[in-house]
Amino acid sequence: MELAATHPIGLLLAAAYVYDAQYNRNIPFETSPQAVRLYYLYNHWTMQAATYFFIFIDLALALFEEPAVYPLPFLVTSLAEVFCLLVFFGRLVHFAKVTPRDVFWKDTKNICIMITILLTLVDLIIYGALRISSIRSVRWSRPMRPIFLINFAESRQIRRAFRSIRNTLPEITYVFLLFMFSVLMFSLMALKLFGNRNLKTVEGLPYFTNYLEIVFGMYVLVTTANSPDVMMPAYDFSWWYCLFFITYVIINTYIFMSVFLAVVYNNYRKHLKNEIRKLAYMKRRKMIEAFNLLKVKEEAEFVVKDDQWKHLVKMVAPNISTSHRELLLRISDEEQRGYVDKKSFVRLPDLLNIQVITMKLRRHPLESWLPQLYNSAPSLFLRSAVQHKGFVWVYDMIILINAVFIALDEKNPFISYAEWVFLCLYIVEILLKVYTYEPRTFFAKNQFWNWFDTSIIIAALIATIINTTLKSVTVYNSQQVLDIVFILRVLRLIRIIDSIQRFRVIMNTLINIMPTMLTFGGLALVVYYIFSIVGMEIFQGKVQFFTENSTTQHASYCGNPALKESLFARAKYCKNNFNNLASSFIVLMELTVVNQWHVLADGFALVTHQAAKLYFIIFHIIVVIMIINIFVAFILEAFFVEYSLEKSEVETAIEKKIQDLGVGIQEDELLDSKLIDNMETSENDLGGEDGTATMDKPKGLMFKIASKRYRTVDALLQRMFEAEIPPEEEGPSLDEILNLSPDDTYPKNPTFDSAA
Repeated sequence: MELAATHPIGLLLAAAYVYDAQYNRNIPFETSPQAVRLYYLYNHWTMQAATYFFIFIDLALALFEEPAVYPLPFLVTSLAEVFCLLVFFGRLVHFAKVTPRDVFWKDTKNICIMITILLTLVDLIIYGALRISSIRSVRWSRPMRPIFLINFAESRQIRRAFRSIRNTLPEITYVFLLFMFSVLMFSLMALKLFGNRNLKTVEGLPYFTNYLEIVFGMYVLVTTANSPDVMMPAYDFSWWYCLFFITYVIINTYIFMSVFLAVVYNNYRKHLKNEIRKLAYMKRRKMIEAFNLLKVKEEAEFVVKDDQWKHLVKMVAPNISTSHRELLLRISDEEQRGYVDKKSFVRLPDLLNIQVITMKLRRHPLESWLPQLYNSAPSLFLRSAVQHKGFVWVYDMIILINAVFIALDEKNPFISYAEWVFLCLYIVEILLKVYTYEPRTFFAKNQFWNWFDTSIIIAALIATIINTTLKSVTVYNSQQVLDIVFILRVLRLIRIIDSIQRFRVIMNTLINIMPTMLTFGGLALVVYYIFSIVGMEIFQGKVQFFTENSTTQHASYCGNPALKESLFARAKYCKNNFNNLASSFIVLMELTVVNQWHVLADGFALVTHQAAKLYFIIFHIIVVIMIINIFVAFILEAFFVEYSLEKSEVETAIEKKIQDLGVGIQEDELLDSKLIDNMETSENDLGGEDGTATMDKPKGLMFKIASKRYRTVDALLQRMFEAEIPPEEEGPSLDEILNLSPDDTYPKNPTFDSAA
């Protein structure tokens, strides 16, 4: 967003409100000129990028602290951490200068950050003093580092994910208690059924004689990780006993786990509705505040003059050109009365959020240089053949045939020569497309598959030439180059995805949900980081890894006699340890996958204490039962929305205006030989020479709505909610909005049932 000292404070403040409404930012800030300018600076992308950079540095310090992947002296890591804390404190002070004092001190996020900074400094001082005295201690503040990632204002999406967990906890707790009651009851029955029968496990240990061991084994059975092993001693004794385990699995694995998902999904939808409702009302409120700052009376109504509207849009979105702004103004002031009414003004963030691609008619370079040759009959025939669907089908078949050859033996000379044939065919395809389509169109920003194809083909060509040359001039056997060649060959098969309609629908949905998937990735990072730090403090050095050719006598049992003859050691799980952050993350990933997680838990329990199994059970409950189910709930909702949503009123209005002005282009014309995708910027203005738009006489200027694949799910849901709010309704007060709960109703409140 543009910040200029010459702008009146009213316009500056209105632009801040519109910018917040556009990006759903709900940070309360002072309205004085200095505070507004500080607010602009606070939200500048460089400040946000710097904050995330130092958060990353702070988290990454665990790689260099004991136990370290890459050890660094304590003085270096401690100074780096202190510097990060100073940056966080400075960011917090900046935020305090922006927000009202009472709001700042009531915000628990700010209190959490300050307490974490203070506790970290205390921990550093204590740990450093003890280290100087050669006394071993624990860095107990390290698990608190993710608090910075969660609580800074920029991380509102991660906080929302944590709120989803917090909101789901009350409902899921009752189901979990009932589930645990079932596990305990079945465990007690197992003790009575099998405890006195002198049965043995495959390791020769007593079978189901210790109640706590039975509870752990039955809990693991819910995850199916120890099935059918846990059942076999009883099953071998009598086949009737299999009915006990089958009943247990049906009730606890299939019924209770399905109920968990149902409860999580139901609560996720309910609280998502409330979150979106808050965002929609806050957005409406900010736009009304912006309108009130700029309004003037025109006849019987308050409006915003066109010139003021243009200045506002230029401040909020400085990177769009005059022609794009003029298009948006034509939509907002459809009758060209010289002003924008309140109803049209309120939807300005929606207009700015819809990506409009601006295109300019251009001739193919060959048409300018060699017009007779390029427009000759053979050339026209060749270009029409390339544009035909049959051309795509032919190359899809070539890709499939190539897949068969990739799977065959590389040492066969015929297969090796065939690889050159396929490479030549792909290069011919690229050249024909560049000949047919204007080169800048073919390699436009939004032509992902063209860039992908060309990059893969060029890389494969270079790697194959290097591989062939080295083999011909030397006795050469570099597996690394061969691996690169094989991977590049397989990657070519990916391009067939874009040729099948149903694949494209799925890919579009995956692209739409990618931002929120990254949010859940951040959530998983926080949980993994905390469990990794705790795991390193508990299990560090308890399990050691030795290479295959190691002659150390402890190598067979991972350097710990407690693991002799254990399944952990026999399975060669020695590298699954908590000796550094990287290894810890890998172990936690294996626990998330669930398979064989009980073997890991048993192994670490043997080298510490049986109570250590609680660490693994708690991780399973938090990650697998809660976070994974919330993620599944989000994926379900995302696909429901993607498959059911139609174009919004704003998108329809933009497309209608584009067509009315005669400057529209259809989806299937995107790769016309005379069109170039030219996303407009302030430096690359497609308007007239005097800076004014040439809307009435486009002179080769064309517009279209960008592909649907760039819309996020949250934006789609919010749009569905806003569509049901009457244009004249201003919504509840600010306090009412902030205190809305899923069960609250508001007069004229939309149902939102179709969206969530």
